[in-house]
Amino acid sequence: MMQPFPRGKVKNGFVLTIGQLARYVGVSTKTVRVYHDKGLLAEPERDSSGYRRYPAQAVVELVRICTLAEAGVPLARIRDLGSAPEDLDAALEQIDADLSDRIRQLRATQRRLRTLAAGDLRLLPAEVDRHLAGLTDLGFTERWITMERDLWIVVYATHPEVAGSFFQDQAQALTDPGLRELYLAYDQAHDLDPADPFLGELADHIVAASIDRYGTDLPGQSADSAIPQLLQSAVNASSPAWQRLDSLIRCRLGSDTTGRGV
Repeated sequence: MMQPFPRGKVKNGFVLTIGQLARYVGVSTKTVRVYHDKGLLAEPERDSSGYRRYPAQAVVELVRICTLAEAGVPLARIRDLGSAPEDLDAALEQIDADLSDRIRQLRATQRRLRTLAAGDLRLLPAEVDRHLAGLTDLGFTERWITMERDLWIVVYATHPEVAGSFFQDQAQALTDPGLRELYLAYDQAHDLDPADPFLGELADHIVAASIDRYGTDLPGQSADSAIPQLLQSAVNASSPAWQRLDSLIRCRLGSDTTGRGV
């Protein structure tokens, strides 16, 4: 904090020692000396006693240097601005814009920290969280809900530009009672023996529903099939029965693709 301005009367006006200058601006004398060495602050001549005596203008210059340094401006850049004052206004505008960006980023980080401390960190869009929260009432197992949550986190992280449309497609499918029953049956098939004949019957129903819903343009059969493949690969890895079901579906569709929907 700036201290009351100490003054010493000499023929050229009021002057300050280096210690008084440093205390007034709120820095150390070492900092002032660094600014001298870097060529940022003019070093006054010593008086007859061997002490540097700084005029009031040095206060203005030192405050300017410290303010720019605290804003993150490199010392070399501050020195350049001092030698080209006509560029200062434009530089200050840019520095102000950069600081505004940093403030926004810090505030966003602060919000995330507070959310994390409250145990309510949101990793997915609100509509996806609401969708997942409603799956229990629809009859889905916690295993399925946890798996789906993890998959959507990966999808939104890796394909944010199209993740929303894929989510909307699945959420809309669950509003259809017939399609919802197929999803529930898929969930319940997790623990079945891969040789269980029910998997073949379920595969037939899923293929028929997929063709009825999408026609020949099934998800996963286009060139941009990374998301369906990602989802299906993760599903298959969690259950031999689900892996067998996917194989049966692909066989019935006559396609080598690993991703499709119902």
